[in-house]
Amino acid sequence: MKLRIVTLSMLALLSATAARAEEPADYPTHKIRMLLPFAAGGGGDVLGRLLADKMGKTLGQTIYIENHTGAAGTLGTQQAASSPPDGYTITIGGMTTHVLAPAIYPKLSYDPIKDFTTIGRIGVSSIVLLAVKDFPANNLKELIALAKTSEPVQYGSWGMGSTGHFCGAILSQQAGIRLEHVPFNGTAKVANDLLGGHIKLAMLDMATGTPLARDGKVKALAVCGERSPSLPDVASYREQGVSFDRSLSWVMYAPAGLPDPVARKLSDALKTALDDAEIKEKLLGLGITSQFIPGAEQRDINARDITAWKAVAKEAGIEVK
Repeated sequence: MKLRIVTLSMLALLSATAARAEEPADYPTHKIRMLLPFAAGGGGDVLGRLLADKMGKTLGQTIYIENHTGAAGTLGTQQAASSPPDGYTITIGGMTTHVLAPAIYPKLSYDPIKDFTTIGRIGVSSIVLLAVKDFPANNLKELIALAKTSEPVQYGSWGMGSTGHFCGAILSQQAGIRLEHVPFNGTAKVANDLLGGHIKLAMLDMATGTPLARDGKVKALAVCGERSPSLPDVASYREQGVSFDRSLSWVMYAPAGLPDPVARKLSDALKTALDDAEIKEKLLGLGITSQFIPGAEQRDINARDITAWKAVAKEAGIEVK
């Protein structure tokens, strides 16, 4: 009888010890996956790797990258949403995956609000309109004039319903011109075809496009959004007569149901990374102005933005069936 009691006591102790090992206070105890819905080599991928390295050092664990592309980032985002809410899968979302997708995909496989824990905003950026160096337009005025006197002008973006697609559609609508959208699977492929001259015009996120423009490999005609400190000489849409100046944000997420202590640790690690002067400078090099906003506040901003962008999508006639 005594032996049975001792055995049961030891089992209870072991169970309690195992339970404590899984408590959020001990997080993280092993590697963390950063699942990125962006192609390797693109701006979002570079952003993720910068933050993974810095946050990993703060948390005391390696954060490794997995890239899952397709459908303008929505496939990888769906995979992140369906992962266990234990803090060992995090992701980065842009405007396309968490604000525009619900505005244009009637059968989107995830809810960008309900299916995620918002860790915090990383920063804000714009979309840059780039052209090959010999393109016969240097700004929006010249592009609009060209489009009115020639065959439809083609432009590439990283997918149907992407922010780049939206920026092209808004320009077409506001200027009364016809721009023909050519969707690619990822920003890196758009950039490669632009550099190779296979397309003459492209919308790219600042993280991918800024280095190309700075190195003189292509020329920037405008930024869709606010004028960027990363390309201070490139005028915005609004400055060139096209009424559009919405800011575009990058945000870190985890699956819904993440324990609050784990969410706080991740949020604190993200803020620490964004407060670092070297990280700020590197983000500016990618066209991103670091701007941390806590998760709960950013979640409310996302909800408002989804409503606003649905109106933009309806007016521009953008829907992916």
